[in-house]
Amino acid sequence: MYIENKSAGPPGRRGLVGVARIGRISFSKTGKSLYYKGQTFQSLNGSGFKANFFDVESHEKYWISGPKKNGCDGLYGPRPTPIDDDVREEYWTKIRKLPGKKHQRVTSAKVSG
Repeated sequence: MYIENKSAGPPGRRGLVGVARIGRISFSKTGKSLYYKGQTFQSLNGSGFKANFFDVESHEKYWISGPKKNGCDGLYGPRPTPIDDDVREEYWTKIRKLPGKKHQRVTSAKVSG
């Protein structure tokens, strides 16, 4: 999944462009909570501004979505985004269909296809 912290980011751009990464999310049995590396997220149920989930502990807002085939995951276009090691090969081969990049640890700034 594409995970972007909308509560972080440069001054003047907070809430618009935040720290992002590609990583594996797991879901609760009910599907109401998402989990990523020790964080628990719950839906904002449509009440967020450029965010759809919040961290239940810190209350920071996040945009979490499936990664796009064309690599344009950020709301404001493509940008280099770190990819977690445990999903890197799957990201490049199954989602982006670019197996030659499976060792690349950051998405490209350029959009493919």
